[in-house]
Amino acid sequence: MTVQAIKTVGVVGAGAMGSQIAMVCALAGYPVILQDIEHKQLGESSQTLRELMDKKVRKGRLPSEEVEDAFSNITYTTNLNDLESADIIIEAIVEKLEVKRELFYQLSQIVPRHTVLATNSSTIVSSKLVDVVSYPEKMCNIHFFNPALVMDLVEVVQGEHTSGETAEKCMNFVRSIRKTPVLLKKEISGFIANRILGKLMDEAVWLYENGYATHEEIDLVCKKALNHPIGPFALMDLTGIDVNYFVRKQRYEESGDPKDKPASIVADKVAKGELGRKTGKGFYEYNEQGKRIEETV
Repeated sequence: MTVQAIKTVGVVGAGAMGSQIAMVCALAGYPVILQDIEHKQLGESSQTLRELMDKKVRKGRLPSEEVEDAFSNITYTTNLNDLESADIIIEAIVEKLEVKRELFYQLSQIVPRHTVLATNSSTIVSSKLVDVVSYPEKMCNIHFFNPALVMDLVEVVQGEHTSGETAEKCMNFVRSIRKTPVLLKKEISGFIANRILGKLMDEAVWLYENGYATHEEIDLVCKKALNHPIGPFALMDLTGIDVNYFVRKQRYEESGDPKDKPASIVADKVAKGELGRKTGKGFYEYNEQGKRIEETV
């Protein structure tokens, strides 16, 4: 049986993660179809990517010709049917199970049998989605780290339903976009990096909630003593405090263990709409360019 080569990439969700995944693939020479339900979000995606890439050109990290070629590789659309020609589709939408299930059900009605369907989620494993798709063997998790244009590692997760051929194709695809893939041969929520990081974040939040130190001081310790490039609270601001909240909420709903409930300070931030850099305020405050307004430590 001939294995269908990946020639065109589809990305669903034009937020920060989806947009950067699309650009990573476009820089590697793939035609990319970036789909979002909102015209406004697609416009913001294009503008943000332009600002990011222009900055890389100014700093001499990429030649302008390569960047322009990449932009010419990206097609923006609100029509899900336009993804019919994609050989692999990477979902990067909101971290809510029912929303993802509805999306993959729709995609399964559109794409041909050879198309790989992948979720970028690190908490919702693909086995929670396969009952709504036609070809479970073509489904897996492909988890990029934020920011996707910078972070080198990608976790590929092979569920029991995922064929070896699909896992191998995804590993080769990740290499082709100049990233380093790691294969998980069994599913587990959080995968490798986020399970380890989650323990650190849980402890950092506990120390802060119980008054042992400020969040600034905890971030400083992680940077200066552990040699982390960014502290856990600054990292939550970067990735989105709501993401941390939904991850913990999902875990609590599955386990019923009170220890898995979202921390009260995280829930409070979400309730106030203080989600980090994307809203201008989280544990820290940020200007319109996403830069920290003031350093208190």
